[in-house]
Amino acid sequence: MGTEYFYIGTYTQPILFGTGDIFHGKGKGIYLLSLNTKTGSISLEGEPAPADNPSYLCISPDGNDLYAVNELKEFDGQACGAVSAFSINPSTKSLTYLNSRPTGGMDPCHVIVNRAQTHVYVSNFMSGSICVFPIEDNGYLGNTSQLIQHEGSSVISARQKGPHAHSLAFDRTQAHAFVPDLGIDKLMVYKTDFAKGTLAPADTPFYQTFPGAGPRHCEFHPNYRFCYLINEIASSVSCLYYDEGAASFTLKQTIATIPGDYKGNNICADLHLTPDGRYLYASNRGHNTLAAFSVNQDTGELTLLDIVPCGGEVPRNFCINSSGRFLLAGNQDTDNITVFSICQDTGRLTKIYDLPVPSPVCIRQFLNP
Repeated sequence: MGTEYFYIGTYTQPILFGTGDIFHGKGKGIYLLSLNTKTGSISLEGEPAPADNPSYLCISPDGNDLYAVNELKEFDGQACGAVSAFSINPSTKSLTYLNSRPTGGMDPCHVIVNRAQTHVYVSNFMSGSICVFPIEDNGYLGNTSQLIQHEGSSVISARQKGPHAHSLAFDRTQAHAFVPDLGIDKLMVYKTDFAKGTLAPADTPFYQTFPGAGPRHCEFHPNYRFCYLINEIASSVSCLYYDEGAASFTLKQTIATIPGDYKGNNICADLHLTPDGRYLYASNRGHNTLAAFSVNQDTGELTLLDIVPCGGEVPRNFCINSSGRFLLAGNQDTDNITVFSICQDTGRLTKIYDLPVPSPVCIRQFLNP
């Protein structure tokens, strides 16, 4: 118990979203935030590290480096975004810029590092592609080792005229990687090769969601038998059974994240499980709430516990701390981060703190290796 640290990615300039809306970012870069684990209060530390639209972040497993996508449509004269590397000062947690690389596609929206710390994987939303980068000495990014372009479309013409790769996740052994693509209603399945820095289609190359789902993020249960897929357009979460040997999925359940009688507009954003896998939470943009679910540990199926106001508007991303006692939600349009306590017995959320932070998009906890 004491102090924990989190990095906050923000929008720093105007951006045209896939929905057609233009958002005017007010952030100044990547912020450092501290959490008092006794009280749940949060505060900003120092000055933000300058970066252009650092909308999604990841931290290397050894805690030495941070990688941020630069969600842009143009970088260094090219029609693409970028990904940037920073070193982390072990004592102050401040960031030092290392280098940037073009991502080969527009509006990169997600970045992740493999467990072996050999490669960084970036999802380009607007272009619908995946870009792979080798990690060089001292955390620097090397030149692209692979660019994979998705193809196709789906039934919601306003959102699904083309592919929109949104994130990447690994299975237990990291032998396979999974990419939810909102634009083609597929969860793409790849075999990984960390020696070459490449991805190859798996024997079953994708899981097909229902038409108009708009899959955005997925997260595995700690037992890796179940995978949870949040459907942005359909405002729902799907529970998938994962066959590790075949690297394939079977649908077990789809459950709504908003009340059945809600008539307004809503799109989902993020989902996370508590570290023990007992509870799952999902964020609603439009309804501006967090949906809380209990998880059946035998079947993986979800039961709705509650839907609570997020404390702002457009809860883009949230983070559950390592103890599973607190949830930090970033409210993009109201420039604030709210802290909720998580009842360990019931999974219900109680808002306990609120802090102004301009245009928060991503929240990532720094964990001591």
